[in-house]
Amino acid sequence: QRRVYRTTTHVPWELGQIMDPETFEKSRLYQLDKSTFSFWSGLYSEVEGTMILLCGGIPFLWNLSGQISGRAGFGPEYEIVQSLVFLLLATLFSALTGLPWSLYNTFVIEEKHGFNQQTLGFFFKDAIKKFVVTQCILLPVTSLLLYIIKIGGDYFFIYAWLFTLVVSLVLVTIYADYIAPLFDKFIPLPEGELKQEIEVMAKSIDFPLTKVYVVEGSKRSSHSNAYFYGFFKNKRIVLFDTLLEDYSALNKEPSEGADGENEETKSKTKNKKQGCKNEEVLAVLGHELGHWKLGHTIKNIIISQMNSFLCFFLFAVLIGRKELFAAFGFYETQPTLIGLMIIFQFIFSPYNEVLSFCLTVLSRRFEFQADAFAKELGKAKDLYSALIKLNKDNLGFPVSDWIFSMWHYSHPPLLERLQALKDTKQE
Repeated sequence: QRRVYRTTTHVPWELGQIMDPETFEKSRLYQLDKSTFSFWSGLYSEVEGTMILLCGGIPFLWNLSGQISGRAGFGPEYEIVQSLVFLLLATLFSALTGLPWSLYNTFVIEEKHGFNQQTLGFFFKDAIKKFVVTQCILLPVTSLLLYIIKIGGDYFFIYAWLFTLVVSLVLVTIYADYIAPLFDKFIPLPEGELKQEIEVMAKSIDFPLTKVYVVEGSKRSSHSNAYFYGFFKNKRIVLFDTLLEDYSALNKEPSEGADGENEETKSKTKNKKQGCKNEEVLAVLGHELGHWKLGHTIKNIIISQMNSFLCFFLFAVLIGRKELFAAFGFYETQPTLIGLMIIFQFIFSPYNEVLSFCLTVLSRRFEFQADAFAKELGKAKDLYSALIKLNKDNLGFPVSDWIFSMWHYSHPPLLERLQALKDTKQE
């Protein structure tokens, strides 16, 4: 794929009408920079993980956690307390070692190509907030999961799976209402033509829409997106302001007297993004609602939970194997949290790669089906132009090696989607 980025320096003839040479070159350089960053950050991650294993980093951190919890009055019998200390230290270590890479990605690569909208102060406040919120969710959930495994008897894997199912459904339900607003501002889409048309389209396919929000994604990045969430009869649609031509701060000049604005979240307007017209936004939403109407969301949840149950079942089979713990430096104790880490992170690693590929193939199929649904709504022309605009705004490179694309791209390449929209018949 890097060879494709380096050697494809001119717009292919089939892209001549949808991509100008300047945008093509910008997207090529952006993706080449991202590819280089991905290689080096991935290499570092592999080296770091290997050194932790070879140098006994996991048992060292476990023993350190035991010393800390011991000083707080919790002896070895308080395994769950020691596990939470271990988890806190491990996630802190991961956050600190990943920080330089995140800084480089945001303030060098994304900044260079006109996507970053954050200041350094906003970045660090955001990172600290994310870490704190993550711990507030992760530590209580982990403690309850470990407790269920401890007291669950021979069928603990069933109870553990049911618990994780409930937690995932609760998080999905509360995320957009209570967690996401901690990081981004959500405002109701103002009354007007766009909102009316969205409501009409939702009603035409029996989508139980209750609210439409605009999220100020331009504070963080000029990349654009849209999604829906909620269960049963309480569905909500969220549009990034960068998707909306009429609402994006990136398309507006700063008003006079803006000195009073928060400098850490003030949008940079030097790189304006085009966004989509109302008709194109509706076409993009038609695609998203197609996922709901065709049952893709439910299918993904079912697949995820079937996989989760299988993993917990295999965990129950393997957790008693002392040689697994010994291989990672635990010769005298077999902590449940360490067992979860060994089995889920290392033993299942090859299986997870195969599963990921299968889900990528399925995702691409779902994307074609959602495009076809939008076409049936009469949105083919607008979705066609919207995909081109979004590809341009996000500097997507439309030429890819077929093996790389097949393995990594959860969405079909741009040309394939455009061709499917032009075809008179859908498979």
